[in-house]
Amino acid sequence: MPLGRMGRPGLIGMAARTAVVAGTATAVSGSVARHQQQKYYDQSQQQAYEAQAQQAAMDQAAAQAVANAQAAQPQAAPAAPAAGDDMMAKLSQLAQLHAQGILSDDEFAAAKAKLLS
Repeated sequence: MPLGRMGRPGLIGMAARTAVVAGTATAVSGSVARHQQQKYYDQSQQQAYEAQAQQAAMDQAAAQAVANAQAAQPQAAPAAPAAGDDMMAKLSQLAQLHAQGILSDDEFAAAKAKLLS
């Protein structure tokens, strides 16, 4: 039976041990990084979903406010006024809705352009 070396491992043994430790550390750190990336991706997806739901709720509330404002406006008089007076009434109604904050600047500009065309 040959006598084996006693004591510290040789150069090859040390290199093998280092390779095993480094490989294990790389595998563990890769797994941790993938787990963190998945967690951050899931969080960003959740935040995007919540932002979309909030935007939809705000759009619905704005549409409801416009509908309520239109329903609250007094009905037109039975006798039809002159065309110029009618356009002025509609423009002032748009201006009033814009001043109340019911119509945004873009909505007001679009409605005004439509009315004047």
